[in-house]
Amino acid sequence: MFLSMPNPSDIVLEQMSRAFEPWVKQRIADGRYLGWVVEEDGRTAGSAGMLLVDWPPHPLHPGSNQRGYLLNVFVEPQFRKRGIAHSLIKNCLTQARQRSVRVVTLHASDAGRSVYEKLGFRSTSEMMFVEREKS
Repeated sequence: MFLSMPNPSDIVLEQMSRAFEPWVKQRIADGRYLGWVVEEDGRTAGSAGMLLVDWPPHPLHPGSNQRGYLLNVFVEPQFRKRGIAHSLIKNCLTQARQRSVRVVTLHASDAGRSVYEKLGFRSTSEMMFVEREKS
């Protein structure tokens, strides 16, 4: 997924991959990460994940202490325009509803934005600060 975007160096991607595997295994084991893979003819066509995030009750979800965060949504180029991303995201939203998670967020690529908007996602006022690592 990150290789298809303007991305950090190969060294950074390798470091991220090594750190990601134990991170995701722990969250799958404790039920905080849900993931789906779509295969076609034995090949991975696309995937999506949803992280269940501990979040204080909020006016958007006053009786709940969780939000969903979509990540790792990706469809291989040769499988695009077949509704795979749409189906994966709908599945994530269904799973969120079944868990009474009313707010689901994500960071969309320019290419994926229209898929999310068609499913009811909207832009928000979120801002981000990223502390740069010292060399």
